[in-house]
Amino acid sequence: MVPHLTTALTGPLLELERQFLDNQTEIEQWFRSQWLETTPLFYGSTDLRNSGFKLAPVDLNLFPGGFNNLNDVFLPLCVQAAQSAIERICPDARNVLLIPENHTRNQFYLQNVAKLVSILKLTGLNVRIGSLLAEVTEPTTLELANGATLTLEPLERRGARLGVKNFDPCAVLLNNDLSAGIPAPLQGLDGQWLIPPLHAGWHSRRKSNHAHAYDRVAKDFATHIGIDPWRINPEFGVCGQIDFKERTGEECLASQVDTLLTRIRSKYKEYGVKDEPFVVVKADAGTYGMGIMMVKDAAEVKGLNRKQRNKMSVIKEGLQVHEVIIQEGVHTFETVDDAVAEPVVYMMDHYVVGGFYRVHTERGRDENLNAPGAHFKPLAFETCCTLPDVQQGPDAPPNRFYAYGVVARLALLAAAVEIEETAPAVLEEAAA
Repeated sequence: MVPHLTTALTGPLLELERQFLDNQTEIEQWFRSQWLETTPLFYGSTDLRNSGFKLAPVDLNLFPGGFNNLNDVFLPLCVQAAQSAIERICPDARNVLLIPENHTRNQFYLQNVAKLVSILKLTGLNVRIGSLLAEVTEPTTLELANGATLTLEPLERRGARLGVKNFDPCAVLLNNDLSAGIPAPLQGLDGQWLIPPLHAGWHSRRKSNHAHAYDRVAKDFATHIGIDPWRINPEFGVCGQIDFKERTGEECLASQVDTLLTRIRSKYKEYGVKDEPFVVVKADAGTYGMGIMMVKDAAEVKGLNRKQRNKMSVIKEGLQVHEVIIQEGVHTFETVDDAVAEPVVYMMDHYVVGGFYRVHTERGRDENLNAPGAHFKPLAFETCCTLPDVQQGPDAPPNRFYAYGVVARLALLAAAVEIEETAPAVLEEAAA
């Protein structure tokens, strides 16, 4: 199923998708040249928003937790991509230790872990799951709602290597975003590959760094195929000194919001867009849809009430928010059964391996869909994002999914650039 694009402004998007189709050869050649210069990350997922006149990524996760939502027919793609990633990072890998989040009661997340384990095993790897939970002192088997089981084991540190009992892995794969910092067992692992690297965790990573990298990537790509980069790139600003509880930094935030809204209104006027522009104020680090506010006027960020300040001041692991990114809001005009939907694309190495639609009946087209809700449901893509069909129209399912795949890969490339540029200096790593 492909969500219906409920907008009269399909013309510009059709034209954008047509540009992707007409330039497919040049696009794939451009990507190949980029990956020769930049090492792909092991995996990632990106949330896209499709407004009918703009198709852009709004979030990039380097510790994706929804592999269980992918269409099962894409499993071979996942396995091939994982093999490519393993061969690139650790060619002689036989044993891999997977370290998940501490969500032992979240059935959906645990099913994601189980799917990841099955993908890795199909690549020819021995996989064990090491838990950071202090209460896991012996192998603990969890029964999952879908019939699968997972066995969590206590971690064992042996010098500069980490494993579990009778298991010495070549590499440690993190599916834990390290929001609370780097746990002691993960520090100083000089003898093993850590995938992704530790500085990709939210304890140090910043969305604004990714936005800067994506801005450069998008402009280069847009120049290459002759499109306005704004069509694939959300505007953004940063406010680095704010305390929502103490009500300090509001002027900085209001100024950034006003500047960004002014730029967006100018682009809306250029493209004849009649919708009301908005921006998204969110914590510059962290995920899980926490610390997010939609704003349509700078006055809205001044004098926030207690409930609003409490919502914005704390994110996952109870961390205080002092840095925010102000990002252009992109309306989503895709719906499934009258419910607002947005595509989420999953990638391994530099390949798209599938995706799903995030569908929420209780949210509007200018609201955050990555939020709790009884009516949230994933809708797996019916086709992969790598096989366009030039014989069909630009909005035919294979071609729309190809457009998703192109923009998602741009975000993944930007993440790889970002992680390379923010890597600690070799001397600093040695001294740590």
